[in-house]
Amino acid sequence: MDQETFPEELADALVGVQRLLRRRLRAGLTAPRLRGAEVELLRLVENRPGIGVSDAAKELFLAGNSVSTLVNQLVRGGYLVRETDPADRRAARLRLTEAAQARLHAWQERRAALVARHVARLDAADRDALRAALPALRSLAVSLHEEPLEPDGTGDAGEPGEGA
Repeated sequence: MDQETFPEELADALVGVQRLLRRRLRAGLTAPRLRGAEVELLRLVENRPGIGVSDAAKELFLAGNSVSTLVNQLVRGGYLVRETDPADRRAARLRLTEAAQARLHAWQERRAALVARHVARLDAADRDALRAALPALRSLAVSLHEEPLEPDGTGDAGEPGEGA
């Protein structure tokens, strides 16, 4: 693999795997589909119960009003509970409902089973290579998460967003 094309090939591979996982997992859904940002917010609240809307917006790199809209949709859908913060009555704290917990748990189980099936089809060398790559991929994710965004919403001034 050429050093010049490696970053683009890596990004394409990661996006391709994620896209295929989403498509395969959507195929077995019986409930209405949740958008990616809704799932990201639910997973964040699962990991940080009681998180506030503004902190969630910062964590997800979204505008506060966008997260407020997502919260309203998820509250109406029965997936989130918005509680008043006892320390600041103007602020809200977010918690998952039992329905959201069950849906996330079922999705995580289906995702793990899907990945396990396909990883098992790989030869031992490829499985070992994927296992060995996990720490580096986690470090890459941390680095991407920690990079400040430019005013245009990109991590690099003037570069197009994901959908370009």
